[in-house]
Amino acid sequence: MTEHFDALETRAPADREAALMARLPAQIALAQAHAAAYADSFRGIDAAAIRSRSALAALPVVRKADLLARQQQHPPFGGFSTVGWGPDCARVFASPGPIHEPEAPRRDYWRMARALYAAGFRQGMLVHNSFSYHFTPAGSMLESGAQALGCTVFPAGTGQTELQLQAIAALRPDAYVGTPSFLRILLERAAESGLAFDSLRHAAVSGEAFPETLREALASQGIAAYQVYATADLGVIAYETAARDGLVVDEDIIVEIVRPGSGDPVPEGEVGEVVVTSFNPTYPLIRYGTGDLSRVLPGTSPCGRTNTRLAGWLGRADQAAKVRGMFVHPGQIAAIVRRFSEVSRARLVVDNPDGKDRMVLHCETPEHGGNLEASLTDALREVTKLRAEVRLLAPGALPNDGKLIEDLRRYD
Repeated sequence: MTEHFDALETRAPADREAALMARLPAQIALAQAHAAAYADSFRGIDAAAIRSRSALAALPVVRKADLLARQQQHPPFGGFSTVGWGPDCARVFASPGPIHEPEAPRRDYWRMARALYAAGFRQGMLVHNSFSYHFTPAGSMLESGAQALGCTVFPAGTGQTELQLQAIAALRPDAYVGTPSFLRILLERAAESGLAFDSLRHAAVSGEAFPETLREALASQGIAAYQVYATADLGVIAYETAARDGLVVDEDIIVEIVRPGSGDPVPEGEVGEVVVTSFNPTYPLIRYGTGDLSRVLPGTSPCGRTNTRLAGWLGRADQAAKVRGMFVHPGQIAAIVRRFSEVSRARLVVDNPDGKDRMVLHCETPEHGGNLEASLTDALREVTKLRAEVRLLAPGALPNDGKLIEDLRRYD
């Protein structure tokens, strides 16, 4: 039995990069021609020239707030989809926001099969699917991936714990997909009720944190569980493998890590926002900001897959803080950093000594003389309309956690 889904997973990184970059111009042209939102935002852009990461990084980042605003103005998909109602759109979902996502009737539309294969799912298995089949696409995502592998799926959905346990005892599934916390609940209830729960050996979990303690608890019950990082907009982004060493990026997307609040790629290893370009012809999201923080791990996975690895979910990039009645956003701090080539990284720390809000901009820079501090203070006041202090730090002094704004205020 092969360890890898296909030969794409083990190709030379340079070959993968060349193949992805070669696909970019056609995807940009498709979006310009058939998705009204991109016809607007990419007006004047030569699609044929977008064939490198540096060229891609010059395009604007689309974030969830942009998607929501355009969908409200131009329902249902805000001009980001290339299809409307009919045979090219088999389903439409409504995720919290609400934000609507199309699903085309293509095999493994969400690209889930590769991630499930890495988790040990194989043809002929019965999969117990406890993700929701209502409103959001999670249930359909996992079902379509499992069926693409040749598995049979029991559509359990959410809730009804006792009925789910009865179904597991009767059907004896080989694998589970759902949240890790619900799998733990099922195990605990099965132990209390005496129902059989010894057939499950594989699990792909998503939708929430998966701590090591829970992984070990599942392993003690004979269940090997693996994380899948996916979103309702994009499908699979990255997935865990038997190496248990980061999440391997899917073969059919481009991932960038950018400075929160901007579209500027950060150096490899630095924490930033996960930005994804999809090659989905139905929903061609290009430079879509997930709002999730992560970082690229060095080297390749011991499992033999050679694609980029992410460290997993490291927080959210949405770090806006309301100070003295005014909102300060990460994008404002990123804009200030771009003005000063001497500053490599910065973080705005907000606290409230003596009950009064205070802002201090901490800046990493090798230069500590001249008028830099005064110039930064003026820029901060200009951009945020608020008074603040500036402190200059040595390079490397700030934590590598992707934060541009840290709110330390206490109200007890």
